[in-house]
Amino acid sequence: MTAAETDRRRWLALYVLCAGVLMIVLDATIVNVALPSIKEDLDFSQANLAWVVNAYLIAFGALLLLAGRIGDLIGHRRIFLIGLGVFTAASLLCAVAQSQEVLIAARFIQGAGGAFASAVTLGMIVTMFPDPREQAKAIGVYGFVASAGGTIGLLAGGVLTDLINWHWIFFVNIPIGIATAVLARRLVEDHRGIGLSEGADVPGAVLVTGGLMLGVYTILQVHEEGWGSAQTLGLGAVSLALITAFVVRQGRITNPLMPLRLFHSRNVSGANLVLALTVVGMFGMFFLGALYLQLVLGYDPLEVGLAFLPATLIMGTLSLGFTDKVNMRFGPRRVLIPTLVFLVAGLLLFARAPVDGNYLTDVFPVMILLGLGAGLSFPALMMLAMSGATPSDSGLASGLVNTSVQVGGAIGLAVLATLATERTDGLLADGESTAAALNAGYHVAYLIGAALVAVALAVAVGVLRTEAPTAAAEAAQNRAEPVYSEAA
Repeated sequence: MTAAETDRRRWLALYVLCAGVLMIVLDATIVNVALPSIKEDLDFSQANLAWVVNAYLIAFGALLLLAGRIGDLIGHRRIFLIGLGVFTAASLLCAVAQSQEVLIAARFIQGAGGAFASAVTLGMIVTMFPDPREQAKAIGVYGFVASAGGTIGLLAGGVLTDLINWHWIFFVNIPIGIATAVLARRLVEDHRGIGLSEGADVPGAVLVTGGLMLGVYTILQVHEEGWGSAQTLGLGAVSLALITAFVVRQGRITNPLMPLRLFHSRNVSGANLVLALTVVGMFGMFFLGALYLQLVLGYDPLEVGLAFLPATLIMGTLSLGFTDKVNMRFGPRRVLIPTLVFLVAGLLLFARAPVDGNYLTDVFPVMILLGLGAGLSFPALMMLAMSGATPSDSGLASGLVNTSVQVGGAIGLAVLATLATERTDGLLADGESTAAALNAGYHVAYLIGAALVAVALAVAVGVLRTEAPTAAAEAAQNRAEPVYSEAA
């Protein structure tokens, strides 16, 4: 195979991997649009309906770290294909579900499959593209899929639900999943893992999976139970104890499931913290912004998707055409800092949107800032978060990035939604109209989200380090070293 053919094969493999990730990212939001139809068709109560989303999130958030490390041990492509197969099969089960119990169980299985498929993808991309310039471009493609997929899901969910029925939001996954699996087997190189003997820490796997699963469940129940309830405090304490025990164990055993050396890099640790904080603001703008459009301005699901379309187009244009160039020219840290300012500005601007808001003056500018901020910041953050990963740890580093996004988003959204609801309930009790009370609650969430992104900005300035210009080039010559190294 010639060098040109090998290069073409790598880029085709990248697009195949991103197609699988896009399917999984879409599923997280496409279901939200269809929830009213699912509720009516399967006779869900409002409380039980939340489990259509929660069952997926619990499995997905809890298994990412474990899936990433297993990929390092037995091979990334193998784990990707296993996860893709489980996700596709569970999608079929969701599509044909005729009862609440079957749908919720299938959604849990879907989350597990999604975790295994997505946890190793970024690690495979870093391994396939060791050259810094090519890697920046490849991560830009991945960043677009990861950041814009949710917006595309709103649009696709509106179309499928309005024109056909909710079953088709799951049916469409089946041909995409099969095609992605077939192409991945043909195009993605199968690297053998480092072997189970290098990190088959079964007790550690039980501790981290149990701790994360219990933690995500506790967070998702906060809206019903309250932050100060016995259930929230008790289960939260158990979750924290399990995760603490896991971390202590990893520092003491010879072959840890999660080598703590990964966190010695300030860029890796700092980027994951910045990512978790930033995602809170993004989730607040994304999910609560969609509710503002639906419940306050009266948009239907398809109109909500179209309203977010400018942000998606900007993200795509930047991620696919510019981020690699600016990241290589200025470095991910220098790109990240000003783009976080765009996100803060977008959240602050949304916090003044009135009850009788106009799209062009009150929403469209926010979409522009959202597109600019997400389209430039997420690829830069992913480059920094993967900067300390060797090929033997790339799956774990990839799983850690996804865990920062999912668990950070779940915690943040629970906090924002709870505080927004408390503000809304208080205003309703004072006699405010429903629309005004809802909008005031959303404003609280946007302001808190802006404050958290501002904290992320402070962390980026104080913790992250600019990469040494020669470090990346040296790393590209030695696949056993980090693809990016931080300056001393």
